[in-house]
Amino acid sequence: MELTNEDVARAISSHHFEPAIPRLADDIVWTLVGEQPLVGKDAVVALLEATEAELKGTQTEFERFRSVASGDTVVVDSIAHYVDSTGDRSEVASCDIYDFVEGQITEIRSFNVELPS
Repeated sequence: MELTNEDVARAISSHHFEPAIPRLADDIVWTLVGEQPLVGKDAVVALLEATEAELKGTQTEFERFRSVASGDTVVVDSIAHYVDSTGDRSEVASCDIYDFVEGQITEIRSFNVELPS
């Protein structure tokens, strides 16, 4: 079964990166607001791999996880609770905006805010 654009966006935003990697355009640009944009598939895959390694052993629970798709754009809004292997807790609100061209993600814009615990 082929994943929809919304499925791919939801996969990345929920930290399930593997099914989304084939749908990253070679010239993708990912802007994590407040930081320098990542340019190119290799840079984005490196970030996904680093995030996966960082989250290894971390429990993640989503308080909110919703998506809205319109044409070639998907927006994912979430609030996630994280508990790492040492018991440290954090809560992060995120909004990710994905732009697709012919089924490939060409741009991601992410807003992430750590919430007070």
